[in-house]
Amino acid sequence: MLPLITRDELKSAIEAGTVTVVDTMPADYYEREHLPGAVNIPGFPYEEAARFTDELAPARLPDRSAATVVYCANVPCRNSELVGARLVELGYRDVRKYREGIEDWVAGGLPTETGPA
Repeated sequence: MLPLITRDELKSAIEAGTVTVVDTMPADYYEREHLPGAVNIPGFPYEEAARFTDELAPARLPDRSAATVVYCANVPCRNSELVGARLVELGYRDVRKYREGIEDWVAGGLPTETGPA
């Protein structure tokens, strides 16, 4: 299990520019809506999460020591846990999970972005 980060902690880290945020939803969901500044590494379909992470992380997350937060849709969603665990296996040293996901972010009235991965 990855260490957790709260919505308020994540909001502060994004505003301070001290975190890299990883949206683990499929690309079409990411394009529709994602947290500010997030990059996309899909964790679905689940059996492809490790391959997607292996292929995309080196370019999208070049600094393995950077503070990184993974998220997906909501608490039941497994994408972020799968991608986050794989990042740790690949040597990323500061990976946390925003367990409540984008649904909680939007419910809190916080801004999102759209656009291609």
